[in-house]
Amino acid sequence: MAAENTVHLVPAQPADVDVVADLWVELVRDQRTHGSELLGAANRAVVRDSFAQAAVAGELLLARESDDLLGFVSFSLDHGRYERERTRGTVTNLFVVPERRGEGIGSRLLDAAERALHGAGATTITLEAMAENERARAFYRTRGYAPHRVTYTKDVETVDPDGTAGENDDDGAPDGG
Repeated sequence: MAAENTVHLVPAQPADVDVVADLWVELVRDQRTHGSELLGAANRAVVRDSFAQAAVAGELLLARESDDLLGFVSFSLDHGRYERERTRGTVTNLFVVPERRGEGIGSRLLDAAERALHGAGATTITLEAMAENERARAFYRTRGYAPHRVTYTKDVETVDPDGTAGENDDDGAPDGG
């Protein structure tokens, strides 16, 4: 746990958002090895603007060691259109540079985001991980997170063009979706 003594968690400042956006591009590069379709460089400007807003709102924390940025976490309280039983906070991004993973930096960043969201009124916290990223999923499970919702995808090329596939199938699928 050497990282505990030398790594400091600090709120991001507007001047930090360019380097955080660069780390986000690295995060996306890693996610693409697990099936993500996001394009890091193509979305960098939009994400940079989002991080600038998060920095101003206090919803972007950095893990620093001296002048080195080792990771970040972004989060927000949900203000969606739907009324919910619980107030939900969301961890939108959590990233630690690969060479420093396993040192507890990600846990410290997640702890800090959870505390901030709880302080803002969240009673539950959500986050996402790529289905194929077993390391991330295992990390979140050890932190008490459990799957809540599953997203299914299908390539359009596999859609039956005449709409007859499955008409007489008894595949056990519920009627009406």
